[in-house]
Amino acid sequence: MVSMAAAAAAVGVLLPFPFYYALWTRPQRWVDLCGRGADPCRRMAQVSHAIKALQLLALASVASFSWPPPLYCPVLLAVGQYLNFKVYQLLGEPGTYYGVRFGKTIPWVTEFPFGYIKDPQYVGSMLSLVALLCWVPLQYVLLWCLGYVFMMWVEHKEDPATRAKPLS
Repeated sequence: MVSMAAAAAAVGVLLPFPFYYALWTRPQRWVDLCGRGADPCRRMAQVSHAIKALQLLALASVASFSWPPPLYCPVLLAVGQYLNFKVYQLLGEPGTYYGVRFGKTIPWVTEFPFGYIKDPQYVGSMLSLVALLCWVPLQYVLLWCLGYVFMMWVEHKEDPATRAKPLS
């Protein structure tokens, strides 16, 4: 039987994915909700950061920390976070937080890691999560990674006709 704490941690790990799915599939609703004069990318970033904090707390609630971690942990974490940093550096907030879906023009980027790694931000995030296996049970890392795989699948089916029209 699954304990209430384990179930709560699993829900916490999956918390952001319905939000991401809703914004990706219905971007106009988000643009309208944010209202005139508000940047939907900025608002998404703010909400995402709050949800990410809850997600990390859920993961920490099932973790058992020991020191020092195996060598693969800091290496995978460093590589994963480097990829995330590069993606954010190259795309900025609008490119990272669904700007194209919210009607913004986002320049196409071919610099590393783009063009070399498919979905580098998701790959970086998953590498970072695998690095946490030395402290976090596999099922929670796997659940979180499956959320990313699901969003990769959703985002690869993008229909430009469903993009939002910016509020003027």
